[in-house]
This record gives sequence, C-alpha cells and structure tokens, in this order.
Amino acid sequence: MSRENVKPMTMDQGSDLIDAAVTKLKRILEGKPEPASESHEYVRNYTAVYNMCTQKPPDDLSQQLYDKYGGIFEDYDKHTVLPSIMEKHDEYMLRELSRMWDIHKDMVRWLSRFFFYLDRYFITRRSLPSLTEVGMTCFRDHVYNNVHFNVKQVIIALIHKEREGQQIDSALLKNILDLFVQNGMGSMERYEDDFEMFFLQETAFYYSRRSSSWILEDSCPEYMIKSEEALKKEKERVTHYLHSTTEPKLVEIVQTHLLVLVAKPLLEKESSGISALLRDDKMDDLSRMYRLYHAIPKGLEPVAEAFRLHVTSEGNALIKQAEDAATSGSVEEQVLVRKIIDLHDKYMAYVTDCFQNHTLFHKALKEAFEIFCNKKVTGSSSAELLATYTFNKNPLSLSLERNLSPQFPDQNLSQGRRFCFVFISRSLIEGVPARSCCCLF
Repeated sequence: MSRENVKPMTMDQGSDLIDAAVTKLKRILEGKPEPASESHEYVRNYTAVYNMCTQKPPDDLSQQLYDKYGGIFEDYDKHTVLPSIMEKHDEYMLRELSRMWDIHKDMVRWLSRFFFYLDRYFITRRSLPSLTEVGMTCFRDHVYNNVHFNVKQVIIALIHKEREGQQIDSALLKNILDLFVQNGMGSMERYEDDFEMFFLQETAFYYSRRSSSWILEDSCPEYMIKSEEALKKEKERVTHYLHSTTEPKLVEIVQTHLLVLVAKPLLEKESSGISALLRDDKMDDLSRMYRLYHAIPKGLEPVAEAFRLHVTSEGNALIKQAEDAATSGSVEEQVLVRKIIDLHDKYMAYVTDCFQNHTLFHKALKEAFEIFCNKKVTGSSSAELLATYTFNKNPLSLSLERNLSPQFPDQNLSQGRRFCFVFISRSLIEGVPARSCCCLF
C-alpha cells in the first residue's frame, strides 16, 4: 500500500505509543521491575515520531510533539522528582538529588533519541531550543530553583564537618556541585551565585575564628604549621569536589585571615616570633615563614621589616657593648670589627638559606647595618673602624682583598669582609662618605 493511501496518525494515537514508552523508560531508570526494551520497540517509537513529523499539513504534528516532549519532563520533574527530593533531609537529600539528577539526564538522553527527527529538522528550521536544552531547562525551573538553597546549606555544613576532622562523601559533593555548574547552562553564574559566594563567606568566618583562637594558644611555629596544613587541605577540596575556578578565591581568603591580618602579632610573638626563631637558629620554621608569606602579594614586606628590626637591634647591642667598654677604657677595636663581620655573615646565611636570596631581605640587611655602622664609638663610626682595621695592615696596598685573605685560607671572602674593602677603596682612597659605603654592604 502506498504512503498516500495510509491514514495519517493522530496525536492521540501517537501519544498512546509515546506514553507507554516513557512509562517503561521511567521504571527502568528508577530501578523498578520492568522487562528490558527490545530493539523493535525503539524502532516503533522512532518511526511513530518520524511519521507524525512528516505528514502533510494540516496533519504535520511537529509542534504538538515538541510541546509534548517538554510536557513529559515538566510533569515528571514537578510530580515525581521534586517531591522525592523535598521529603529527604541533610545528606539524604543530597543523595536523592544526585540519584534523580542522574535519572533525569538519562531520560533526556533516551527521549532525545525517540524524538530525534524533531531536533534534526523542525527545531533547526524554527530556531527553537534543542531537545537536550528543553529537558535541562525543565529540571532547572522545576527542581533546581526549588532546592538549591537547602542543598547549599547542607553542602557547607558537610564541608565544615570535614574541616573539623570528620569523613564525608567527597564523590557525592562533587556530583552535586557539578549539578550547580550544569544548571548554569554554559555559564558559571548558578555555581557562583547559589553556592560559591556563600561558601567563601562561611570560609572567611571559619578561618577568622580559627585565627583568633590559634594566635592566643599556639607558638609562632605551631601557628604556621596549622596554617600551612589548612592551605593544603583547602587546595585538596578543590581537587576533590569544588570547581577549579574557586581555588584562587579560596586560597586568598585563607591567606588573608590566617596570615595577613595577624602578621604583626604573629611575627612579634615574644618567645616564638621571628626574633626568637633567628636567635635560636630555627631554619625550618624561618623557611616555612618565607614560603607562606612569599605566596601572598606583598606578604614578605612585614617579614623583611621584622628581620631588619631584629638585625638592627643585634647590631645596636654590639655598639652599646663597645660604648660601655670605651667608657671604662677597655674597648678593643679589633674585637668589635670581628663581631660586626661575624654578625653580617650570620644573617647573610639566613638571607641565602631561609629567605631564598630575596631582594627584600638583602635590602633589610643592608639598611640594618647602615644604621648601626654609622654610630660613633671612640669618635669613629663602626664603618670607619672596619676600614681602619683593614687599611692599617697595609696602607700602601691597593690590592685590599689580599690583606685579609691570609687569615681565611682556601675560603671565599665573606660579604662582611668585602665591605671592608669597599669602604677602604671608596672612603679612604676616593673620599666617599661612610653612609654611601654602607649602602653597598
């Protein structure tokens, strides 16, 4: 029989076939007892849609089928998916949402195949939303928009538990947060506005409380260890379930509350701050301090300033000792010079080993020595004593480095000793003021 003699299929006839196929698909996806679909059933359903779309006007039912497709998802999401989620609470709600989200996506995939002919011709010609877009929009409008607030609260509560040391289902959180992203329909707006903004606010509150507690309870090294571990854990959360775009925002918040806002009291802790670490030669702790603050824009500035103040204090103490000795008439200039050189070598080692030769710490060391090397002891500055000490060994020699090198065989001259040569060559030979020489230290 030719197609011209075949009676057109009505919408009611086609709907009966489609409804039966959709009901069977729902039961299979929901895990209910249902015989597996046969290949001939798929062919029958596809053929019914094809015929209904290719019938000549006024029997072309493409628009009605398109509307029916959207209606299938609207009905399922409003009357099955949403109530199933809303009756659950806490983590059980997340699990049900995850389960129904997976079912919904599978339904979109299968029904898009049944209605494929609509996507290929009718939707393209009319510039309508695709079948996939229609299915996802239904979920967003009838499910996501009604549950995202409560879901966000549960997620943040679970993350809080994890921060406090409890185990949580990271895979579940990842699936739910992927749902936030996908319901943005190609945009990060839903994830950022419905979850991330609140999560970052809670993160700031959490680490503000932690910081206030730790700064009172812990030593500087203990505080830094906790801070380093916290940063590590937050980065792991990004890897496990947060979106990658959250990481820089999250890290900045943690750094701000754990390191930036408490930098002064942390560095100045009386028995464990940077001065105590330098005094007790705590290389590992100083290196950790550098790592933590180096990762923050301008974060090293307060560390370098604290370093400068400490070195200045140490240098001033040497000068004070020399002044006291001068008062009693027992000052030994060579001893003072040796101590100043040793002091510079000591702190240059910290600059090199702990502070990675960073320019801020070279500058801090230079400025510290500039301050106390220009103070007077027995009528001369420490810088002049350094120069005189070296020059007196061979006042006619311009090969100044050889004056001290025999005292330190097979070693490169330290920065401190090189300063002596710079001072002599520029101060005594060229007449440059002591302050200018110290700037080269």
